[in-house]
Amino acid sequence: MTEATLTINTPEELLQLFGPRDQHLRRLRQSFDVTITHRNGRIRIAGLADNVQATLKAFEALRSLIRKQGGIAADDVESIAQGRDPVSSGGPKSHGPTKADPGKLSREPSAERKRGSGSDSAKSSASKTGEEVAIGHAGRRIRPRTEGQRAYVDAIREFDLTFATGPAGCGKTYLAVATAVEAFKADLVRKIVLVRPAVEAGESLGYLPGDLRAKLNPYLRPLLDALGDMVDFDRVQQLMEQDVIEVIPLAYMRGRTLSDAFVILDEAQNTTIAQMKMFLTRMGERSKMVVSGDVTQLDLPRGVTSGLQDALRRLNRISAIGVVRLTGEDIVRHRLVQRIVDAYEESEPKGGAARARQTTVRVIENDRQPRTRGEGPLDR
Repeated sequence: MTEATLTINTPEELLQLFGPRDQHLRRLRQSFDVTITHRNGRIRIAGLADNVQATLKAFEALRSLIRKQGGIAADDVESIAQGRDPVSSGGPKSHGPTKADPGKLSREPSAERKRGSGSDSAKSSASKTGEEVAIGHAGRRIRPRTEGQRAYVDAIREFDLTFATGPAGCGKTYLAVATAVEAFKADLVRKIVLVRPAVEAGESLGYLPGDLRAKLNPYLRPLLDALGDMVDFDRVQQLMEQDVIEVIPLAYMRGRTLSDAFVILDEAQNTTIAQMKMFLTRMGERSKMVVSGDVTQLDLPRGVTSGLQDALRRLNRISAIGVVRLTGEDIVRHRLVQRIVDAYEESEPKGGAARARQTTVRVIENDRQPRTRGEGPLDR
């Protein structure tokens, strides 16, 4: 066991190094397999000799970044922890960890990140339509099971922003999460962000037991369940601690810009117009967004317009946005679910029911004019 001490000159620099809620500190501990403690401006590092030296070099690299640019981000810490240049994605450096990161999903080997526009990157890694999207941690292959689902996966891969509507059980959330895991494993994005409006929580959230994560867990559980089918539970926990995977309520998106991220907004029908605008404008460079919801299941107060319905109307003329409408034919839950959905649709206005039974997808043609893809259930 080897120990080393690093002296930090100012409290401000210490706060920058440790990050919000000590997230940078946790990332370095896990990456280099060392113990890090601090007291009175001194950071104490203990562990195997090589790992202690690598950690010291990582801290010095981060301090240098703070001096140059006034602060550091989680992406900088992640790059240094993996032995990459924090500014460009260059090759490994001498401060890389000597122990493999146990919290990292296996990815395709590459000398540098595959960059470019989101749609180009997606095309380069996408498998043919109908093939598996991802392989779960238990070896179960995940693939589209209907024509509508295949169109949905194709749209996600094709567009940087995709809207999907459809009844419960048609795979909107599940396939979006599977495609996000696929993109992460292919090193097309650096993080996955799963977002949901906690409309049902309201002011009663404070009366629920536990800390904030425990309070929000019931509202974010469906996203975690989908993720758990594709990534081992322990691995999910590790990646969440590193902020590589975030599962957060929509309100926490305000003020952020997400680059190199795959962002999924679930239950989007329960957003307001202002919330939807706020969410869509969080998109950063090399990011991909999927917005899904069921416009027949609104939990908003009476008289409040759904942000999802409003966005579909406002953004209809932008051909670089994918729009997919799934139907009861795409339901893959218990066979009774489709019959239940059909029974409810029979009592809806005729126009709405007809639209709900029509699976459509808009794709780019000459980068300008939208058109429909496929035949039969894919026709407009």
